[in-house]
Amino acid sequence: MSGPGSEQVPYVRILGVRIDNVDLAAAVPRLLSMAASGRPHHVVTVNPEFIMIAQRDAVFREVLERADLALPDGVGILHAARVLGRPLRGRATGVDTVLALADASEKHPVSFFLLGGQPGVAEEAAARLVTRAPSLRIAGTYAGSPRPEEEDTIVALVRRAAPDFLFVAYGAPQQDLWIARNLQRLGVPVAMGVGGVFDYVSGRVPWAPATWRRLGFEWLYRLIHQPWRWRRMLALPRFALAVLLARLRGGEP
Repeated sequence: MSGPGSEQVPYVRILGVRIDNVDLAAAVPRLLSMAASGRPHHVVTVNPEFIMIAQRDAVFREVLERADLALPDGVGILHAARVLGRPLRGRATGVDTVLALADASEKHPVSFFLLGGQPGVAEEAAARLVTRAPSLRIAGTYAGSPRPEEEDTIVALVRRAAPDFLFVAYGAPQQDLWIARNLQRLGVPVAMGVGGVFDYVSGRVPWAPATWRRLGFEWLYRLIHQPWRWRRMLALPRFALAVLLARLRGGEP
C-alpha cells in the first residue's frame, strides 16, 4: 500500500497518523529525486510529539496526511510500530537526513536554504555543513518567524534564493503548517520541517553519546541539557499509554 502523495511508498499508521516505511538509506535517494523533479514536495519528520499534537489538532493532522513523504523520526515511533504489529524498517531522523543530503551533494549537487532557529543558529549550522560537505551550496539563511505577517517577505526571500531544499526550523506544529500554507508559492522542490536540527548541526546542542542513542535515550540526554523542554516531553508517556491502549484494543486498521 502507499500513502497519499507518497508514490507507492509502503506506510503504517500509528494512532491514525501515516508514517512512510522508509529508513535513511531509502529516504535520501527519494528526496534527491524529489529535488530533481522541480515540483513542490512537503516532507514531514513524524515523532511521538507530532502524533500527540495531531490527536487534538485536526488541521495539523491533515497536513501530515497530505505530506509527500512522512519520515519516521524518533525511536518511540519504531517501538510503537512494533507494539502495534507493524514494524518499520528503521528511522530517518531530521538531523541524519539533513547531514546525509549534505554528504550526497558531492555526487548530486544541491543547494540548501536554512530558515528558522534562534538568530545566528542557521548561519552557524550552514557553516558547519559546508565544512563537512564543501560541494554543498548554501542558497541562504534566515531566522524570521512563522507569523503570518512575515510570510510574504520570507517567501520572496526564498524564491530569490531558489534552493533545492528548504529546511524550516520553527518547531511543531508551526513549521509544517507554515510550509503547507506557502508550499505552492515558494518555488522550491522540497520543503521539510526540521525542528531542532540547526541546534545540533551548529553544535549549540550536544549530540547524545552513541550508547544513549543506541538505547533510544536521546530524548533524556536532550532533556538534561535543555531542562526547559520538560513540558514538551510530557507527550512521551501520553504517547506510550495511547499506543498500549491501541494494542489492547487489537491495534488499528
